[in-house]
Amino acid sequence: MKIKLDENFDIRIVPLLIAEGFDVDTVRDEGLAGSDDETVYETCRAAGRVLMTLDLDFANPLRFPPEHTEGVIVVRPPRPLLPAIRATLLSVLPQLRTQLLKGALWIVEPGRIRIHDPHAG
Repeated sequence: MKIKLDENFDIRIVPLLIAEGFDVDTVRDEGLAGSDDETVYETCRAAGRVLMTLDLDFANPLRFPPEHTEGVIVVRPPRPLLPAIRATLLSVLPQLRTQLLKGALWIVEPGRIRIHDPHAG
């Protein structure tokens, strides 16, 4: 899976995801730090990358339709601190490897994933 990390993620998350076998680049690496949400969304669409973000704005499927993307993952840790973010991500990695994300929005919280998939059922 090809992932683009939004700029709100600590760069120390990148090695964790790479070690788990994901192809990762970041909004910062692409020179998009400070860009508006629409630019980040369109860049991920064009590059065929899943957007992984802490930004709850991307949880709005009317504003950012997931069906036109490789997927959107909004991570909601209990606290926006690196250990909490890391633990929340580690809890979802098995599902990322086995479930289809294309066209879906995942809201990832400790202990659960809420999935908005416009193509389901």
